[in-house]
Amino acid sequence: MQTEVVLSLGGNKGDREKLLFRAIEGLNDHFQLLKVSKIFETSAWGGVAKGDFLNQLVIISTEFEPEDVLEIIREIETNLGRTREEPWGDRTMDIDILYYGEKVINTGKLVIPHPFIEDRRFVLVPLAEVLPKKEHPISGKNTLRMLEECNDLSQVKIWKK
Repeated sequence: MQTEVVLSLGGNKGDREKLLFRAIEGLNDHFQLLKVSKIFETSAWGGVAKGDFLNQLVIISTEFEPEDVLEIIREIETNLGRTREEPWGDRTMDIDILYYGEKVINTGKLVIPHPFIEDRRFVLVPLAEVLPKKEHPISGKNTLRMLEECNDLSQVKIWKK
């Protein structure tokens, strides 16, 4: 059975736009792409990374289990030069699973929905573009309401459509 999975992509090292394109190519090799948001430029979040990020949201369809999706996206990140030296540090590519259908998962290794969706403007702005009425399976709030209530005031601007 196919499940709709919402992914957030972002990076601030190297040729950011090219790396987003290559990440989407990698995703397309394993999953059916349903929708891709515009590219947004955002300031770093979390106080560690230095350069501005390019972020994009991708919706895929898959028969893979959540743990298998995580393994595949980690492989794509590694192939694009991702290292895991510092949490929230600079990176070539970061791919987060925001939603896996309506599932709620917390295995320690994998938490879905992503625990910081409601806190990150760089996630909520592209999410509002493609899934404005998507309801968070725990809070029950839709994307537009989460964006309206978000305390993150960082600027998120369109890079490319």
